[in-house]
Amino acid sequence: MMLKIEHLYKSFGSKSVLEDLNLNVNEASIFGLVGINGAGKSTLLRLIAGVYEADSGQITLNGSDTYNEPLCRKNIAFVSDEAYYPIGATIGSMKLLYETMYDFSEEAYAKYLKLFGLNEKMSVLNLSKGMKRRVSLLFALASKPKLLLLDEAYDGLEPLARLRFKKALSELIEDEQITVIISSHNLRELEDICDSFGILEGGRIVSYGDLLESREMINKYQLAFKDEKTREDFADFDLLHFEAEGRIVRLVIRGQEEEVIEKLNTMNPILTDVLPVSFEELFIYELESRGENHE
Repeated sequence: MMLKIEHLYKSFGSKSVLEDLNLNVNEASIFGLVGINGAGKSTLLRLIAGVYEADSGQITLNGSDTYNEPLCRKNIAFVSDEAYYPIGATIGSMKLLYETMYDFSEEAYAKYLKLFGLNEKMSVLNLSKGMKRRVSLLFALASKPKLLLLDEAYDGLEPLARLRFKKALSELIEDEQITVIISSHNLRELEDICDSFGILEGGRIVSYGDLLESREMINKYQLAFKDEKTREDFADFDLLHFEAEGRIVRLVIRGQEEEVIEKLNTMNPILTDVLPVSFEELFIYELESRGENHE
């Protein structure tokens, strides 16, 4: 299902969190939502899930409003970073609640119960943080959503559980064509699973697109010259980062690699090395180019 967000505004009291935010997320994709702490990632996910009402703007899933249409929300599963569990709740008793709210799959429930090493008699409040996260993921996946929202999805999960969850997500994308939005502060965790991304800053999505294509369009270049260079010498490039140490220059440039190298060669470097950037570096350089302090 296609998720469409148009001219979204949200504030709490006098504090504006999201301002004129626009975004499209395609069906059967895993979208990584990234931003510095306090950027509004959790607020955006809660708005999409229908937990919060927007001040203005619209969020639709295949044309249906996610806040005003209850039947639309049955297609959305939201795993919050601060999940609430009733006192005395067991996995078995929570199952009864989810069965009344969603098109619950007994088959998927049994599958993920086993996959995550859980049983119905477990008292949820007595579980560790990682085990509680497994419970949240169990019910989200068993609810057979068309749109799955994950806020800090891997928080508390040990490495084996993370691998199992990533495998389960990949299978759901392939078999059920669901759409997934993942928010995480750990960009290395998103890099090997997301196919698209969006950077949230200043209440807006300032950059988004295909992750592989974006990384291919941004590269690190290390060059050696006969004389020292300054940032101004590279003013004709789409320069995201510059540092110099003597006659050695390190650059991060947006553009087709072949075209950039051809242009750099006109400056007669003695040596040129090209290195790809990681998702984490892509995020840092995008913010750096906008003057954002991400320390």
